[in-house]
Amino acid sequence: MEKISTTEPDWSREYCTTFWQPSKQLLRAIRGYQRAQASTGFIATLRAKWWVFCHRFWSVICACDIPINCQIGGGLLLIHPVGVVIHPDAIIGPNCLILQNTTIVGGVVLGGHVDIGAGAKIIAPVAIGDDARIGANAVVTKPVAAGTTVVGIPARVI
Repeated sequence: MEKISTTEPDWSREYCTTFWQPSKQLLRAIRGYQRAQASTGFIATLRAKWWVFCHRFWSVICACDIPINCQIGGGLLLIHPVGVVIHPDAIIGPNCLILQNTTIVGGVVLGGHVDIGAGAKIIAPVAIGDDARIGANAVVTKPVAAGTTVVGIPARVI
């Protein structure tokens, strides 16, 4: 099995193969908007408005709150995006996995290839190291070292 990189984004994880892949379409809208914002001119403004419309549509379909101006590294994988809430000031590293009903508050910095289980809450501005795993329904209030797994309420290393 090939190790997933913590620094180089695997863009194939976000690639849409069919129309009805809501989480990938949502990420596509975010990426498109950010590209349009980096450009200037009338056409770029129209593209940005189009991507805002797409983002709103897919946000409703996914029932999640991922801001269009968030800082997400490439290769994010949202298997079931329902209930995912990410603060605009959170920084998500490359190749992360976020499952349903997850909350990430502002000031959180996720390293590369962080896996977050269903229902997990990161409710303090902390750093989560590369290759860390956060178990389902864990409540993280303290930093998590690279390569460790945390579970429980409050989250503790296992």
